[in-house]
Formats: sequence, C-alpha cells, structure tokens
Amino acid sequence: MGSLSKYHRFREAGESANVNNVARFGEPSHSLFTTSKVFTLHKHIDITDAQERVVYEANTKFPSLHDKTDVNRADGSHVAHIERKILTLHQRHFITMADGTVFEVSTELLHLVKDINNIEGLGWQLRGNIIGLNFELYDVDDSVIAVIGQKAISIHDKYCIDIYRPEFEDKVVAILVTLQHMVKDREAAASSSSYSSSSSNNG
Repeated sequence: MGSLSKYHRFREAGESANVNNVARFGEPSHSLFTTSKVFTLHKHIDITDAQERVVYEANTKFPSLHDKTDVNRADGSHVAHIERKILTLHQRHFITMADGTVFEVSTELLHLVKDINNIEGLGWQLRGNIIGLNFELYDVDDSVIAVIGQKAISIHDKYCIDIYRPEFEDKVVAILVTLQHMVKDREAAASSSSYSSSSSNNG
C-alpha cells in the first residue's frame, strides 16, 4: 500500500493538500469534495467546501437514457446541464453552462493506462490515471486548472478536487460531475461484460 499511496491524491476535508500536488503545482486556491447519496431513486451528488458546507449539488433524472443531470449552487441557482450522447464508440457528454457556454467531454480511445478526455469547445484536456485514481485538468496552454482524486473504496463515490484557477470553478465542477458519471458508466460496462463472459463460459 505504501508504494501506491503517493499516487492516490484523495483526501478528506480538513486534511492538507497532497504533497505531490503541492510539489508539482503549488498550493491550490481552494478544494472541494463530493459525496454521492446511495439508495435513492435519483442520483444525487453533494459538492462541499473544506468546512463540509454544501456549495453545489447535482441531480440526475431517473430513468434517463441520456443521463440528464443538472448542477445547481446550494442557493438553487442553475450552474450547468449535462447530457450523455448515446450510440457513439466512445464516451461523450454535452455540457451547457448557465451563461450559454456549450462544450463536450469525450474520451480518446486506445489508451491503456492513461485516460485522455478532451474538453471540446474549451480546448482543455482531462488526463487521468486509472491505477492512481487521479486526474489533472489542463487549459489550452497546458497550464493546470485543477487536480482530482478519487477515493479507492467508497460506496459513496467520494472525490476531492484541488482548484488552481478559481475563475473556472463552475466549469470545473460541471466537468467533475461529468467525470463521475463517465467512471460509473465504465464500471457498469465492465461489470456487464464480465457477467456476460461468465454466463457464456458457464453455458
């Protein structure tokens, strides 16, 4: 576990920023933390600050073929609407911000360890590490915007995010929620594939 711990960037509210993040990017402007509510009809994600106060929340309509999700601030004001594109070879989500800005998050294919997600419309890129459960968000000039860490084992699907460019916080939160949905979709697809393979072998 010790050899892997340096790669795992998840931390709880109140804990210091990851030493590797600080070494590479400096101290973040601030951090946010997400927790998904389980055993509810609608998928609900709370995004909290370092004092564990809810700052944003995301709600997904169920059932929803397009995985329609709305992100709002704690006061109820709208931040973003997210929809999944179906019938595509790779994962693709459309995000519409409250100010009318529209962009897409799409996954590049043929990456074995690193996940590359292009933020089309912004020129950003979300680069991930499946093993380390962490992701880095870069702008068009390859400057870091935020660093995301996922908790390895948690039924509440916990993430933390260190934000380095606070002026982009709303977009970063929308991308974070989209990432959580993409990871869940991938896990569901892998589970379904494994079950189908097991069933065919048993048959």
